This record gives sequence, structure tokens and C-alpha cells, in this order.
Amino acid sequence: MCRIYGYFNAEASPHEMRAVAALQRHGGPDATGIRQAPAWGLGSNRLAVVDLDGGRQPYGLDGLIQVVFNGEIYNHGALRHRLEGLGHSFDDRCDGAVIPALYLEYGDDFTEHLDGMYSIALVDLRGERPRLLLATDEIGMKPLYYRWDQAARSLHFSSEIPALLGFAGPGPRIREAALDAYLATRTPFGGQTMFEGIEVMAPATTMVCTPGAVPHSRRRPAAELPPPGAGDGAATAVRVRRALREEVGRLLVADVPVALITSGGLDSSLVTALAAEHGPVHSFNIAYKGVWPFDERHFARQAAERARAAYHQVEIDPADFPALLEETVWHLGQPNADPIALSTYALFRAVRAAGFTVALTGDAADEVFGGYGRMRQAAEAAAAGADWAPDYLDALSAVPAAVRRCLYTDAFRDRLREAPALPPEAEHDLLHGPGTVLERITRFEIGHRLPAYHLRRVDHLSMAGSIEVRLPFCQRSVVTLGRSLPDRLRLHGGQVKRTLYAAAAGLLPDSVLNRPKQPFTLPITAMLRPGQPLWTQARDLLTPARLAADGRLDVAAVRALFEEQAERPGDTSALALWSLLVHEVWREQFRPARTPAAPAKALHTAVAA
Repeated sequence: MCRIYGYFNAEASPHEMRAVAALQRHGGPDATGIRQAPAWGLGSNRLAVVDLDGGRQPYGLDGLIQVVFNGEIYNHGALRHRLEGLGHSFDDRCDGAVIPALYLEYGDDFTEHLDGMYSIALVDLRGERPRLLLATDEIGMKPLYYRWDQAARSLHFSSEIPALLGFAGPGPRIREAALDAYLATRTPFGGQTMFEGIEVMAPATTMVCTPGAVPHSRRRPAAELPPPGAGDGAATAVRVRRALREEVGRLLVADVPVALITSGGLDSSLVTALAAEHGPVHSFNIAYKGVWPFDERHFARQAAERARAAYHQVEIDPADFPALLEETVWHLGQPNADPIALSTYALFRAVRAAGFTVALTGDAADEVFGGYGRMRQAAEAAAAGADWAPDYLDALSAVPAAVRRCLYTDAFRDRLREAPALPPEAEHDLLHGPGTVLERITRFEIGHRLPAYHLRRVDHLSMAGSIEVRLPFCQRSVVTLGRSLPDRLRLHGGQVKRTLYAAAAGLLPDSVLNRPKQPFTLPITAMLRPGQPLWTQARDLLTPARLAADGRLDVAAVRALFEEQAERPGDTSALALWSLLVHEVWREQFRPARTPAAPAKALHTAVAA
């Protein structure tokens, strides 16, 4: 596992490359490798997980193919055996070492042979001119950001936005309309980020750059799903349990200590139980000092005790939240309105402090197996002939559409008329694509929401603590099996994740299997109250003067949100205030240098790294 970075058809000094490396060394504290030549450079920060003494990057092949790699290739042993049969040899047993030889044998299609999570940068020097190839895994577990300069025909890339901003050049500009996209979906979806000119590669994408030419990207075709089966639920549950058991076993293999994240819900508790079948495991849970709603520690402890796991209770103090929030937002590089982001950052720091380098989580089970209440509600509304889309889209948002419209100034609302909050192709498929409503929602959740909202957050905040997260529910066999289930084996009779609950029967305590579903989150409705640290931070940052200077949010409307939350605390007003607070912390983190202010109605706001 690493952080990677580099440039193509450009120049950078060794000092500049080291500065970029320093900005994301938290994700790779064990080694730094840099290779530069005229017009290109590659770099990596290594987090040693497999072959601790090997794995020196960039990987090279005869000096003509150079590779940096972030992630884990789980089938590297089989690939190594195949490539050795073709005459290749390897100096170490690190998983990424197979990539140059694999590319030599299969060209741009080498990613079809990879089973794992990855972002890869490869420079091919065999032709008259160098060639850069960038590639991402099929579900988006390892993000890669890039910045294409059309005038200079140059490209810079990095695993994290703050590191990308470390390359020399003019500061990026904030996409003004991104505020609405953020509030509509809790973080930008698709390839766009909050910054003009900085994009994130889509999952299953290969990008090729040659000197002087515009980069060419292609999405690799997804594997065809088998037709929905008509078999009984019991047999299907056995198949799901078998697939998960196999994937958890594979993901436990590492040359460093491995931990489990156990929230106390079905998904992470099931991963913990299956991991414990392979031997003693350590389980971590996050909670907060004091008495708060949605405290899940007793469920997590029961799941750990059932698995005979060593249980670690991490407890953080709400008084520390303002400082934690600033660090969390910086590591993310752009706002993410999920309140659990702050706790995620603190949890992975504690996991690392306890001596672990790898952690397995239960992320993505809801997307794959139909676990969200909004999915159930949309499917039931569609079955009744009702319009399901408005409520579903509001459930995705940080601020519902009607409230968002009231939050904006008239001028900003006018400027949003041509700026859709969702990527148009994603919205069209969601509302009008083939398949049942649940099938369309599942495609949307896995293809767009999961990588943007969940996987980037988990990647950045785990690597901020030098922890590699592995995701059993994101593995190809599990995703394919889950997506091939007929609707009735995912949602039926008001129950979500029917097949996954059946697969977990007998492995988890009844208290976990039978408990009402609740979000694994920070209880912000209770914590954003007068007298609490987060309330004070929100009032200090969301001042009338700052809002008026920015020109997008209506001062009176934000004041009314504070008054409503103070007098009648509720989830809608609390999440709205939390989201605005996170956005303002982000703006403060990436605010421009002290230069004369731009006009409030300017289309963009200049921001320096």
C-alpha cells in the first residue's frame, strides 16, 4: 500500500517532488521512491504490508517500463507463477512487482488480470516518445486525482488532493456550483471535485497520455452479471456466506498485524466472525465520552465476545472535535458531509497506535445487498405507482432540495440553473435506465455514491493514520453475487439485506441480528447544541460577515437554521448546519493567500494550495 504521485510532459525539481511526497507521507511512512527524467516523474510513499524488506518503488523492467502502485494485488502469487513460466524473474515477492512484466505481456489490457484494489501509474519508454498510463480498480477503492493543463499539455497526478496542490503552478479555483453539488449529495459525485481543473479518475478506468496529446480515457467494461436466480433464499445465503468466508480469509493475509473494525451492526460483525474462524483477532470500536444517542459499543462488544476477539474500545472526547474536524477535512481535501468522517479519522489513528497496519471493515454491504432504508422506501413507492425519486434524492442529500433553495441567495440560485448537482449520465440511468427501480438504484449507489462518498473517505482517513483498509464486500466475487440477486432476496416485506441476514444466522448474537438498523454515525443532532464544542465552532465560522462576503448563502436563512436547532433540535437542521460547518472548515483550510478580495459575484474564487 502506498501513496503515488507524478507528472508527465512537464518539469519538476527534485525539491518539488519531495515536497509533494511530504504532503502524503502519512499514507506511506516506510519508504520514499522517486524517479525523474526529462518531461516525466514518478514517486511513491510506501506503507509496507507485503514483503517488508522488498517492494522498492518505482518498479522497473530493463529500465524501459517504470511503475508506481498504490493498493494490494491479491492474486499476485498466481500471476507471478504464470509470468515466471513466460521467462520473467522477480527480485522480491511484493505484490506490485508483477505489474511491469504483466504490462509487457498484455499491454494496456494488463488490468484485466488483476484482482485487488489499486491505482497505478506506468511510464513506457520503449518507443520514440514516453507514454504514461494511469489505471484504477473496478470499484474505486484506491482513488487517483489528476490535473490536466490544456495550454501546457501537461498532467500531474496524486493519491490525495493536498499533495496534488503541492506541485508548482497557479492555485486551483473553487467550482462555485460545487457547493450545491456537495449539499445535494454530501460530496461531489463523478469525476469532478470541488476544484476547477482537478478531477478524480472513475473506477475501472485506464488513461493514456502521450506528449502533446490530450489524455485518452476509457472505462473498462464491467463483467456481465448472471441473470437473477429463481432459487430459494437458503441456498443463496449459503453461497453468500461461502464467498464472504473465502474473501475474508484472503484479505487476512499480510506480513503485518491485521485488525477488525466492528461497529456493532450486521456487516462489520459478520466480517469479524468470519475472520475469527482463521484464528485469534483484534476488534476495534469507536465511541464518545459521555452519554449520547446511537451508542453501539455494547453491540460491538457482544459481537467481539461471540467471535472470541480481543476487544479494543476507542473513546474520544467531544471537546476535541473542533481540532479533529480541521485535520479530517484537510486529509479529505474536499468536504464530505458524513458525520462519521471525524470518528473514522480518530479510530484509525488509534488502530495504528495499538500496533496494527491493516484493518478489515464492513463497508459496501448496504450498497451491494440492499441495506439502506431509502432503497426499501423507493422500491415500495414504485410498486405502489408513486414517484419515488424526490424522496430518494432527498435521502442522499445533506440538505433536502426545498431547504437548499431557501438557503441560497437569489444571485447564487440564478447561477445554478445550468449546473446539475448529479452527473447527467448517472441521473439519467437512475431515473430512466433499464431494470427495476432497485436495480437502477443499486447501479447508481455502487457506481457513483460508493466510490465518491464512502471509499474515498475510508481510503484517505485510514491512510492518514498509516492504516491499509481491506474491504471484503468490495471484492469481485461478493459484488457479482450480490448484484445478481433478485429484488426479493435483497428487499422484501419491509426487511433489508434479506440474504445477508440469512448468511449471518448462527454466526452472530441474536442481539445484533435482531436489532433495529441504525446509522454508524456521530450523533450530531445531540452534539450540535448550545454549549457543545461543535456548536461553538459552527457559530465562530458561519458568521454573517463571512457568509455575506462569499455571497452564496443567505445570512438570514443560516441564522434561522441556528435558531431552529437551538429551540427544536432535529436531524434536518443538525445535518444542514454540520454540512455548512464542514464546508466552511474546508474553505478555511484551502483559503487564498492574502491578496485583494475578488468581487463577491465572480464566477470563481481563487484558492492557493
